[in-house]
Amino acid sequence: MATVPLELVAPERLLFSGDVASVILPSVAGEMQVMPGHAPVIAVLEPGIITIDSGAGSSQRLFVRGGLAEIRPDNISILADYAVPVAELSPEVLDVEITSVETLVASATSDAGRMAASTRLMRLTELRMQVLR
Repeated sequence: MATVPLELVAPERLLFSGDVASVILPSVAGEMQVMPGHAPVIAVLEPGIITIDSGAGSSQRLFVRGGLAEIRPDNISILADYAVPVAELSPEVLDVEITSVETLVASATSDAGRMAASTRLMRLTELRMQVLR
């Protein structure tokens, strides 16, 4: 099975470094799956879950607030604004994120800014409902 090196870094720490069969990213254009040989792309990440499949039947899931992913055929680099393993994610952490984005929605000075913040708020609210299950 083909693999590609992946490095996922947040300001606090290196969260993942190793070869993967695929990774699913929550990008602003929608959820995208990246595999070895993928066309070069720089993707802006939205709040959501990154799923890393190492190809040996195991996967890791991490919550990201946002960030950038640089995708090349032979390497994937993810620079996250904030990221934690889903196992460490709690409703309280998401409540803080939701409150922050609600402030952005309320203070938006343009329709585009309000729409972007509203979309982000919707994604975080959906994620919180998933965490409560």
